[in-house]
Amino acid sequence: MSLRLNPSALRYHPCMSDPIKSFRLDGKTILITGASSGIGAMLARQFAAAGGRVALAARRVERLQALADELRATGAAVTTVALDVTRADMIATALAQIEAELGIVDVLINNAGVAQPASFLKTSAETLESTMATNFTAAWNLTAEIAKRLVAAKRGGSVINIASVLGLGVGPGYSAYSASKAALISLTRSLSLEFVRYGIRVNALAPGWFITEMNEDYFATDAGLDYLKRIPPGRAGQLGELVGPALLLASDAGSYVNGVVLPVDGGHHVALV
Repeated sequence: MSLRLNPSALRYHPCMSDPIKSFRLDGKTILITGASSGIGAMLARQFAAAGGRVALAARRVERLQALADELRATGAAVTTVALDVTRADMIATALAQIEAELGIVDVLINNAGVAQPASFLKTSAETLESTMATNFTAAWNLTAEIAKRLVAAKRGGSVINIASVLGLGVGPGYSAYSASKAALISLTRSLSLEFVRYGIRVNALAPGWFITEMNEDYFATDAGLDYLKRIPPGRAGQLGELVGPALLLASDAGSYVNGVVLPVDGGHHVALV
């Protein structure tokens, strides 16, 4: 019996000709939320180094400006936008500015997030609402606006949601945070099926423990240091260890990667309940 393939299944993709070069981001505009520090700032530096045009978004505009100046000094194309991701009314204005300066957004990094650890019985309704608003609803709203623009322009793109290993498993004291990241993971998978027909890929990174401004005080304590010993490698991740996975999902190198939730956690998710 011979195998008959639909010719469309054999369509050539540019990344096949030069797989290494396909990790470059030349000609792509990347919007990163929560770009003023931590994971967002690190990804901005590396995406700019890979040739991308970078739009930095955060509430702390003064810190965005310092980062933008640093990147422009390297020759990168950069713009900054003041964006409170929990305010849907700010999105259209922010995107109009980015499009005017850098072009339509090709890659969206939903990175802005908050964590307010507390036991379930001490977690207020207000804390749950604010956590969900930043970690889930904001990503929903921003993705919707950018996807509409990409579909109207008949061009593909990539959405990368920064989830968490605590969206894959659970830990005490993080019920609101875990719920918000689990919702983001579910959204990632749902949209990957809906958007694939438009050439828009939707994936997520699920970082484990990386020392950032959000948690550095905790990991300086005896309790924090003891917790790190329970992670399989016995240490926190280095921010640079997120670069390779992020570049894969953002670039043409990941053209056949869709609907994936990629843990970057040293194997911690295997040990979680």
